Amino acid sequence: QVQLVESGGGLVQAGGSLRLSCAASGLTFSTYTMGWFRQAPGKEREVVSAFSWTGRTTDYADSVKGRFTISRDNAKNTVYVQMNSLKPEDTAVYYCAADLTAWSRRTSRSSYKYWGQGTQVTVSS
Repeated sequence: QVQLVESGGGLVQAGGSLRLSCAASGLTFSTYTMGWFRQAPGKEREVVSAFSWTGRTTDYADSVKGRFTISRDNAKNTVYVQMNSLKPEDTAVYYCAADLTAWSRRTSRSSYKYWGQGTQVTVSS
């Protein structure tokens, strides 16, 4: 049974930082593309970042480029996103996702089969 468990969310002031973690089990982690998505109230779930299964390629939404950094530790079956210079508009529930999807489909929510339960990130102004 595949499980993805996010942690690290919380309340932070604008300009602050958080690091989210997503621990995976029940899958061969090193073969999966991993993605981070977020969903704000009343909005669609959107991609934040993705990391290829090869471990060599990353991608970011324009809104977070230069502020967020995705990383993965295949030995720990964990993917991270370091979030710096947080803004109130980053407030959302953040989800990690996993799939054997082709890299070309990494930004599509429908490309991912497995999802975590989400962790709340709230950025106060």
